[in-house]
Amino acid sequence: MIAALTELGIADYEYDIEPGELQQGAQRLDAMVADWNAKGVRLPYPLPGSPADTDPTEKTNVPDHANETIITNLAVRLGPSYGKEVARDTKAIAKRAYESLLRLAAIPGTRQFPQTMPMGQGNKTWRYDGDPYFNAPVPNLGTGQGDNLDLPGLPV
Repeated sequence: MIAALTELGIADYEYDIEPGELQQGAQRLDAMVADWNAKGVRLPYPLPGSPADTDPTEKTNVPDHANETIITNLAVRLGPSYGKEVARDTKAIAKRAYESLLRLAAIPGTRQFPQTMPMGQGNKTWRYDGDPYFNAPVPNLGTGQGDNLDLPGLPV
């Protein structure tokens, strides 16, 4: 919310943001993310059950690649409420960032077949030690935020 206001040119040190304005901005953010959710752009954002349940202090846990999209699009939505003209650059960035999220939503993530699924006709079992089933799924490789990935044999 604060970053979106900063994008509009409303700085914290010049303009006192009232708690009611934060609540209203958080409700607009919830509505925006709910709209995206309905369009297939799924973010791990904690949507409240009703606008009355909106908590501006709740942690969002959205991925880093979605931050700019959220900030700029919220700025575009909040601009008229504050009587601010949204900069053309901000509108263009918001549009490109949203289109990027739409592209990510359109491409499904990689899937692995379960170990109980047969490979099917045409696959020669002698190539796979006589096992007609797919290999067990491999867990995704990842580290927590700020953690390092150590690979043996590679310089750090």
